[in-house]
Amino acid sequence: MTSAYTGFGSADTAVEVYPPQEDSLLLIDAMIETGLVPGARVADLCTGSGVIAMAAATAGASQVTAFDICPSAVRQAREAALTAGTRMDVHRGSWARAVEFAPFDLVVANPPYVPQAPEGDACSIPATAGPSRAWDAGADGRMVLDPLCAAAPLLLDEGGTMLVVQSECSNVMSTLRALRAQGMHAEVVAQQLIPFGPVLSARAPWLMQSGLLPRGSRQERIVVVRADAP
Repeated sequence: MTSAYTGFGSADTAVEVYPPQEDSLLLIDAMIETGLVPGARVADLCTGSGVIAMAAATAGASQVTAFDICPSAVRQAREAALTAGTRMDVHRGSWARAVEFAPFDLVVANPPYVPQAPEGDACSIPATAGPSRAWDAGADGRMVLDPLCAAAPLLLDEGGTMLVVQSECSNVMSTLRALRAQGMHAEVVAQQLIPFGPVLSARAPWLMQSGLLPRGSRQERIVVVRADAP
């Protein structure tokens, strides 16, 4: 499945929580496309604004539990759910905290996945892009992806499914290999080419020089990886 989204406007003020963007909506599409949400126990890791968790609840999940390490994200997700009348629980914590509530039938995650230049570039990225902790993920972009993949068997019930969205610059094959090493069937089930946003625009020269993006790129490929537990 390939989705296209256009018309994303940027707020003109700084934001404390990562605003829903193309990766969030691509993950929602992939989640709904599975047909697994109705009646499922769903966990949304790195929930941010809570938009993905709320989509799962709206699609008929029997239970939705969202997690984020950022207090502002937890507060905003709770407020959004309350305003919308959506039934879901939101907890502060990472995948490690989510294990305490496991197992789940479906786990979805939009984790930080942007490689971080060693010299730093915060001054060149506008505050409207959200907090850097929402996208900075170490030199290779896998600071969160690797432990998340390792935790998959602890989070999923027998026959459960994990959906993770990430960029091509954080090595999609590494995610597939890590999940398959856990005995799971893993494949890319959705992808989309999107123009560079403010973060990628600032980091593009370094990413290309480091071989994390093809030289001359003007777009970024984001993908959703699906992993099914045996």
